[in-house]
Amino acid sequence: MNKSELIDAIAQHGQLTKADTARALDGLLKTIEMTLKSGDSVTLVGFGSFEVKARAERTGRNPQNGSPITIPAANIPGFKPGKNLKDAVNS
Repeated sequence: MNKSELIDAIAQHGQLTKADTARALDGLLKTIEMTLKSGDSVTLVGFGSFEVKARAERTGRNPQNGSPITIPAANIPGFKPGKNLKDAVNS
């Protein structure tokens, strides 16, 4: 499912216009992005949690010639599914 299909599905289930749904979805995604950027997490009880994980600097290999390279440290967004979401997917 891509973003436009998701907007269509949300609009249908929520009895909203597609334009209102698109604005709400864009607002949700931007809010999650800004919250993660500030270092906080977003928890939707039953659905899951969005959080930032720190990845340490490490040494890797250049796939073209095999020489060692340093991969810098980075903050990586992550998602941990909640119990209700896990149960819904596995039922």
